[in-house]
Parts: sequence; C-alpha cells; structure tokens
Amino acid sequence: MLIYSMSVSVDGFIADREGAFGWTVPSDELFRFHTAQVRELGGYLLGRRLYETMLVWETDPSLRETELRAAFADVWCAIPKVIFSRTLDRVQGNARLAEASVADEAAAALDATAKDVSIGGAGLAAAAIELGLVDELRMFRHPIVVGGGTPFLPPVTEDVPLDLIETRTFGSRVIYERYGRALDESD
Repeated sequence: MLIYSMSVSVDGFIADREGAFGWTVPSDELFRFHTAQVRELGGYLLGRRLYETMLVWETDPSLRETELRAAFADVWCAIPKVIFSRTLDRVQGNARLAEASVADEAAAALDATAKDVSIGGAGLAAAAIELGLVDELRMFRHPIVVGGGTPFLPPVTEDVPLDLIETRTFGSRVIYERYGRALDESD
C-alpha cells in the first residue's frame, strides 16, 4: 500500500501560516509509535522540503543521544528514499532523486518491497492523491487550531470515500486516525 501520514492540526494543516510545525513535537509515547510505523515501511517517497527536514536524522549525531531517538534514526536511515525535487541535483544517505513520474516512482517503490511505502510532503502527496495512488491516510490530529497554512489534503474534484480503520488517543491528547480508501464494487 501507499500511505500518506502526517501530523495535522484540528483544522487540517500540517504547518501553520508561517510554515512552523513546532506544535507537532511528539511525546515519547507518540515517538515510539512513529518509530514502530516507520520500521514497517519498505520505502519512502519525499518532497524536497520534507527530505531536508528529515535529513538531520541521517547527519546530526546529537539526535542519537537517547535510546529512543537512536532507534528512530537507525530505522529512518535504513529506509530507501526517493526524493522529488526540481532544485536539488544530489541527495545524501539512503536516497536517490526521482527520475520518473510520481505514478511510476510509486509503482517502482511498491514493486521493490513486500512492505508498505509511505509518501510525504503536502505537494507530493497531493499529486499522488489526485492520481488515486494513495491507499491509506494516517493523521496524527493535534489539539490545536492554527487558522491556515499548509493543508494536509488538496482540494479534490470528486469525493474520495474512506473507511475508518483505526483510531487511538495518546496521553498527549493527539488522536491517530487511520483511513483506507473505500472500495466500490468495481475495484
């Protein structure tokens, strides 16, 4: 499956009006949950900004100072990543620049593993959603209204029916919501 998973405000934004997302810092409980989810992935498709945000997990040794953070860094570094960018000419770590379309790269990533693949970055995920490629949406809804910014979901021209698969409330009051595309009889 192709999974789109991000932290989101109650009003549906992954970053606020200034592009900040400090309100998404996870508790230890939530961080362990994220680590377990990332451990289950066989690949990751990232937009440039998310790649640059996450690159510190591969390059900054200070992020390995606790056992919890070291575990995440190990898991993150091990995942093969495909980076979509119009401005980068090279990438670091276990990553390569995308050479094909979103649809072709998603298909190749899924074909390369028996595990799920995740896609991240609002613009990249929007393109995949518009193409009908995303099988699951996973939201970590934080108890804050930010009033604008980068939306989690793009505008769509047709309804996208979903099935609620799972919910969980963490001690930090973050609510995990997992949705799968509802299959109709023709699927």
